[in-house]
Amino acid sequence: MSTHRSHSARRRHRRGGSSAPASGRRRTGALWAGLAALTVLGASGFAVVGWADDGEKRAGSRGSSPAPVRPTDRLPSAPSPSGPSAGPSGPVAAGSPAPPAASPSAPVIPPTGPGTFVVAPGGSAQTGRGKALRYRVEVEKGLALSAPDIAEQVEGILADRRGWTADGRSAFRRVSGGGADFVVRVATPGTVDKICGQFGLDTGGEVNCNVADNVMVNLRRWLLATPVYAKDVTAYRALIINHEVGHFLGHGHVDCPAPGRPAPAMMQQIKGMRGCVPNVWPYDEKGRLVTGPALP
Repeated sequence: MSTHRSHSARRRHRRGGSSAPASGRRRTGALWAGLAALTVLGASGFAVVGWADDGEKRAGSRGSSPAPVRPTDRLPSAPSPSGPSAGPSGPVAAGSPAPPAASPSAPVIPPTGPGTFVVAPGGSAQTGRGKALRYRVEVEKGLALSAPDIAEQVEGILADRRGWTADGRSAFRRVSGGGADFVVRVATPGTVDKICGQFGLDTGGEVNCNVADNVMVNLRRWLLATPVYAKDVTAYRALIINHEVGHFLGHGHVDCPAPGRPAPAMMQQIKGMRGCVPNVWPYDEKGRLVTGPALP
């Protein structure tokens, strides 16, 4: 657009010819000089506005010499998404323009709640051999979580062939009424602290615990995982359940067996991997227990 306007100005100047009076020529020359200056300013202004609206790639495609951009005009670069959790819309097709940078908001974590719970309805068939341990799944009231959805996730974790049923003697069945051997509860950090603190454990608003028949899951860990598992929160949820149910079954903490080895599920991975690689299951694909040196 700026190129077209510049050419039009030059054509009108040539039509003036040499027959115009000197004063007219001076006025005409000043007029066209002013218009030319406005044209240049308009062109450079358009280039900068176009870059700011559409990104650096579009600005560069306007010509071989794009208008220089001051440091205050530079837009921050969006981080490149990676892995299967790059975004809800899936991967961008090859050759498609990049989507605008987004800043996903972190989930809201209420510091505490009422301390009362909603029970996930229904139940499950028994998984594993032996006498089944009955368990309920509960979610603290007021949380924007689906109790049935969480119950389904817990069922899948406890039924996995790499879970505790691989020991050949542990079995589980989810119930929603009657007696239960243990209860999996997802709760706010304050409620977890309160229930765990009644048994002398300090969870500090950050971690999970198993006390008596309570498997207490801290909402912060359920939603955010830890830095090691930040890109695979679903996997970390399996680690929470396997670790705390493991305590209920009588398993204590263990250490990393050796650098480069899978981290045991009963290792306190939230405190650091100590050279081990991430792993959330008590047993491996071949049915072997993943463990390490016992810790006091």
